[in-house]
Amino acid sequence: MIGTDGAAVDFARVRQDFALPEQFPAAALAEAEQAVSDGARGARVDATDLPLVTIDPPGAKDLDQAVAINRRGDGYRLHYAIADLGAFVVPGGALDAEVRKRGQTIYLPDGNVPLHPTVLSEGIASLLPNQVSPAALWTIDLDAACEPVDARVERALVRSVAQFDYETVQAGFDHGNPHPSVAALPDLGRLRRALAIRRGAVELQLPEQEVEPDGAGWRLVLRPRTQVDAWNAEISLLTGMAAAKIMLDVRVGVLRTLPDPDASAVQWLRRSAKALGITWPKEKSTAKLLSELDPTQPAALALFMDATRLLRGAGYTVFDGAVPPLSTHAGVAASYAHVTAPLRRLVDRFGTEICLAVCAGKEIPAWVREALPSLPVLMESSDSLASKVDRACLDQVEAWVLHDQIGQEFDAVALRAEPATAEIFIANPPVLARCTGTSLPEGETIRVRLTEADEVRRKVAFERV
Repeated sequence: MIGTDGAAVDFARVRQDFALPEQFPAAALAEAEQAVSDGARGARVDATDLPLVTIDPPGAKDLDQAVAINRRGDGYRLHYAIADLGAFVVPGGALDAEVRKRGQTIYLPDGNVPLHPTVLSEGIASLLPNQVSPAALWTIDLDAACEPVDARVERALVRSVAQFDYETVQAGFDHGNPHPSVAALPDLGRLRRALAIRRGAVELQLPEQEVEPDGAGWRLVLRPRTQVDAWNAEISLLTGMAAAKIMLDVRVGVLRTLPDPDASAVQWLRRSAKALGITWPKEKSTAKLLSELDPTQPAALALFMDATRLLRGAGYTVFDGAVPPLSTHAGVAASYAHVTAPLRRLVDRFGTEICLAVCAGKEIPAWVREALPSLPVLMESSDSLASKVDRACLDQVEAWVLHDQIGQEFDAVALRAEPATAEIFIANPPVLARCTGTSLPEGETIRVRLTEADEVRRKVAFERV
């Protein structure tokens, strides 16, 4: 695929600019292939009779989670199987060293840079349909209000019976014929979301840009967030909260944390809402207000963008021997740990190993405790890299899509305005960019002109008409 400047219309230059690895070291690959040959390590319960299903983006092969939800009296029983990398990665080995360097899978439109070799992440360690796979199997019992009354995790063998994407599951609900394993998902998801709002959890419904193939090139699209996305996210959050409680109870673990915003930040957001014409009663919480806004409205989009200021400062907090001073995540409004995506994120393997040991009444492995202090730096570095690569890919496609439209005008919503510049959102094509001008009213639709679309520098710029 060739662009207007004669360069290939792919993301090779992004990979080069960020020095993304092209392959795994030979020793790490050899260990992964040996693990495939040897099979999963450790004793396991046989849970292959559970009718688990996976819900992921179309075409995904690195399947971390499989779910089955049952009614249990007035409440629910959630079975949530998580890929078990502890079955294959030898602590202290060459593969372990490499995945610690990588930190997480980096996703690009033309292929990912995986955390683990694909013989594991897209093969034997993935929860692919009709494959017997090792898993960390969570069983969480909930009461009628969907509050957890018991949570435990154990090593198991599982078999997913079906692989779904979000739109397929949503269509099943829309047509009244959901798969039995997720038939209770809407009720569980809504109840958990209501609890989250009461806790004060903040959810920002900002537009999500994605890149799709378009013939010999690429196009930008907005992926609509279905109800299934939101309900499925609540299951992952519930599991992460259960894991955090287990770790805090034994005073050993690694949490995802975010300090509460100070009062001045909330007051600033209230002033922003007033300027945008959004009514915010004094007694209504930030979480409640944001949950009620219509994300298709310009003023709501602008307030969501402004509310990102409340969610700054996220990090990873490790502890061994005492509960840390900061043990909660302001966005979740609870203590929370990453344990549901170990194929794609390094820290999840360590959190899972702690929970498995505690639930089995065993000592936490020494290699896990020894690794804890290094995890924040490893994860924060890989989070930063993943964010930069994602933004570079979006910037690149924006420049490709708009390169022949310099001078054209578009309708845009001003999302976050400063005296002479603002971040703007254009719906068609879906672009987030900077715009200059002397009057950029936040939350209003304005007319803008494209002034720059540089495919080499990956930069687009607009000015107000």
